Amino acid sequence: MSALAADPDVIRIGNCSGFYGDRFGAMREMLEGGHLDVLTGDYLAELTMLILGRDRMKDPGLGYAKTFLRQLEDCLGLALERNVQIVTNAGGVNPAGLAEKVSELAGRLGLDARVGHVEGDDLTGRAAELGLGSPLTANAYLGAWGIVECLDAGADIVVTGRVTDASVVVGPAAAHFGWARTDYDALAGAVVAGHVIECGTQATGGNFAFFTELADLGRPGFPIAELRADGSSVITKHAGTGGAVTVDTVSAQLMYEIQGARYAGPDVTTRLDTVELTADGPDRVAIRGAEGEPPPPRLKVSLNTLGGFRNEMEFILTGLDIEAKAELAQRQLESWLPERPAELDWTLARLDRPDAETEEQASALLRCVVRDPDPKKVGRAFSGVAVELALASYPGCSFTAPPGSGAPYGVYRPGYVDASEVAHTAVRPAGFRVLVGAPAKTQILEDVPEPALPEPLPPGPTRRVPLGSVALARSGDKGGDANIGVWVRTDEQWRWLAHTLTVDRVRELLPETAALEITRHVLPNLRALNFLITGLLGEGVAYQARFDPQAKGLGEWLRSRHLDIPLELLS
Repeated sequence: MSALAADPDVIRIGNCSGFYGDRFGAMREMLEGGHLDVLTGDYLAELTMLILGRDRMKDPGLGYAKTFLRQLEDCLGLALERNVQIVTNAGGVNPAGLAEKVSELAGRLGLDARVGHVEGDDLTGRAAELGLGSPLTANAYLGAWGIVECLDAGADIVVTGRVTDASVVVGPAAAHFGWARTDYDALAGAVVAGHVIECGTQATGGNFAFFTELADLGRPGFPIAELRADGSSVITKHAGTGGAVTVDTVSAQLMYEIQGARYAGPDVTTRLDTVELTADGPDRVAIRGAEGEPPPPRLKVSLNTLGGFRNEMEFILTGLDIEAKAELAQRQLESWLPERPAELDWTLARLDRPDAETEEQASALLRCVVRDPDPKKVGRAFSGVAVELALASYPGCSFTAPPGSGAPYGVYRPGYVDASEVAHTAVRPAGFRVLVGAPAKTQILEDVPEPALPEPLPPGPTRRVPLGSVALARSGDKGGDANIGVWVRTDEQWRWLAHTLTVDRVRELLPETAALEITRHVLPNLRALNFLITGLLGEGVAYQARFDPQAKGLGEWLRSRHLDIPLELLS
């Protein structure tokens, strides 16, 4: 058993980053704020892999999250002094490069830090052979066992590339408690805890639907998971920090970017429909009951390619005849272009109101987005024509920003490969390399049949009000798909929600989804519904198919739509 934590029964794992660009001072805040055994940081997202891949194209020595190295320069001595191990996926597409930089940093600071790293996720050079095409980056989602190998070898810092977000928590827990690869329930519990804290302050009140209920959201503290040997955990935060940890803030993060009741990973498939959340005191939420199953036989692969070049112009339309003004601008611009780009999309956002008291409230926005493999077609050839409309088009013609010259955009898609094809490798602090084999047992991923629904509420008086009067929501992106998790607080509200918020009703409330495939998953233990909307985000966040390319506000849009809600639920 690894001696990661002083307490053999509990390991206390904190988070200091939910994305590349998160609060820079969080690492020091977490190390100084109270006791920790392990500090983790999640720096990777689908878009981040594209950014880091382009960094590596410019300089083969790059490809990692540079801010992590700067944070470590400030905090490495403090972490070693307090015996806090650091586990992070900041290695991006070059974990070996970052591990070398960390070792160099430790030497420069005169510190004795043992650095391990995990590699093998990068399949870019073998993409064609594996049937994945010719992407800019191809990275398999690895699991926790390479991290375990490094920690068991005494690493103070473990740097990985593309592991699943929860793996940076599962690895330390598995090392501390000595779990086997078939301890599925314990692993599933750690996956849930890792998923809750992976996005930092989203678990402590950030992006929370009922934010007005929180007394102190000025600067939320980062979350901590206290894990036990059976995989159960308590989510909390350092005393005296902002935000809050409640059943609802934890539910919000648990519902974030999931798909169905089975949450597949490289080490275990977690049954989210078995998870139970209960309050465990102020700023403490207990997570129990998670059940696990063998992982699927194939690993997911993050594939990013450069899709071409993109540009946009946004016209301001003020006052009367908004639609006629928009039609004129569109007709003029398209007829004046020397060559039509491969994609030319228009969106009219009617933000205006009649008889407005300010000019801004009297204005709508007309956005034109163009994409093409040829940068010339979306550069000055496009933006120059758009600007020429300034004195020749609708009355009051103006723009929200000066024209740009166009920029490359990325396309994301998932791929899948057999786990046996991936050389998951742990490089221990002394440089010894250990190959982590594929799981001995796997299970094909299947949807969970919809469970029995509660008895519906009997008919009664209703009031037409926003869904958000009773329901919370959290939404996010999964490549080109979006998910919306919706949940309520009481059993009576659940009896209403489970029967009311159907797939057809979601299409009705969110007309932009009307022609798309929507799948509903029911999670009774959480009084929650999860909707997976296929294709809403086009080809991923970098493609920017809609003005909210990561679907962050999609759940709030749904909560703002009006329904007939029983009066007894509103009280």
